[in-house]
Amino acid sequence: MSENFSYALNAIAPLILLIALGYVLKQRHMFDETFFKKANTLVFRVCLPVLLFYNIYNIEGLKSLRMDVVGYCMVIIVLLFGLGLVTAKRLIPDPKQKGVILQCVFRSNYAIIGIPIAEALGGAEAVATASLLSAFSIPLYNILAVFSLSIFIGGEKNKGIRPILKGIARNPLIRGVLCGILALIIRTLLPANASGEPVFSIRRDLPFVYTAVQNLARIASPLALIVLGGEFTFEAVKGMRKQIVIGTVWRIVLAPLLGVGAALILSTWLHLLNFGIMEFPSLIALFGTPVAVSSAIMAEEMKNDGTLAGQLVVWTSVLSIFTMFLTIVAIRSLVGA
Repeated sequence: MSENFSYALNAIAPLILLIALGYVLKQRHMFDETFFKKANTLVFRVCLPVLLFYNIYNIEGLKSLRMDVVGYCMVIIVLLFGLGLVTAKRLIPDPKQKGVILQCVFRSNYAIIGIPIAEALGGAEAVATASLLSAFSIPLYNILAVFSLSIFIGGEKNKGIRPILKGIARNPLIRGVLCGILALIIRTLLPANASGEPVFSIRRDLPFVYTAVQNLARIASPLALIVLGGEFTFEAVKGMRKQIVIGTVWRIVLAPLLGVGAALILSTWLHLLNFGIMEFPSLIALFGTPVAVSSAIMAEEMKNDGTLAGQLVVWTSVLSIFTMFLTIVAIRSLVGA
C-alpha cells in the first residue's frame, strides 16, 4: 500500500507544485494578470496544439489505436451529460446557472491537467492513448458545451448549428489533433525503405523541425499549470455555495466514480472490456480532472453566470488534488502495475 501511495504522490505532486508556483508568482506581483492572460493564449493557441500533434505523430501506427477505449469514453461523456441535464433542471433554479452546472458535470480539464496525469501514470504509451482520446473528446466537449450554455437561456446568438460548427473548426486543440492524425495517416501510407521505415520522416529528414516541435511540446504542460495557478481567484462565494458544492461533487467525485469505476467493474470482474494499467491513466485523466478552464470563458461569452463558472474552475482544481490521489491509489491497488 505504501508503494501505491508513493506512486500516486509522485504523479500528483509535480502538478501541485507548478500550480502553486503560478499562484505564488501572482501573489508576489512578479507577474500581473495581463501576463497570465497572454501566457494562457500562448498555451491554448500554440503549445497545447503542438503537444497534441507531437503525441499523436509519435504513435507507432494506426493499428495501435484503441477504439474500444474511445467508444467507452464517448458513451460515458454522453451519459454524464444526460445526468447533468437532470441535475441542473431539478436542483438549480437560475437559468443562467443551469448550463454552467451542466457543463461542469461532463467537461474536464483534459488538455491541461489530464494529459500530464496520463504521462505521469503510464508514460509514453499512456500518453498515446490519451492523445487519441483528445481527437474525439475535445470536439464532443465543445459541441455539448455550446448546447449546455444555450438551452436554458434565450437569444438568437446561441441558437443554430452554425455557431457550434464554427467554434469547433476554430478550436486550436482540435486543429492540433487533426494535424497529428493526418501526419500519422500519411506516414502510414508512405512506402517503406530497406529497413522497413517510411521513406520520409519528420524526425529523420527534418530534425530541426522535429526538435522545435518537441521543445514546444515539452513546455506546454508546465507552462499551462503555472498559468492555471496564476489565474486562481478565491472570491466570495456567498449566495452560490449550493451550486459550487453540486458542481464540484459531480466533477471530482461522481464523474470519476462513474467513468473509472464502471471501467474497473467491466474489465476486472465482468471481463467485458480489456482495460489495463495503460488504459486507466487516460480514464483518470478524462473523468477525474477538474472542469476545463475554458468553460468559464465560454460561460461568460454566452451570457451565462461567468462568476459561478470561474469559481467551479478554482474549487474543482483545488479539491481534485485529493480525489485524483485517492483514485490513483485505488486503481493502482486493484489493477496493479
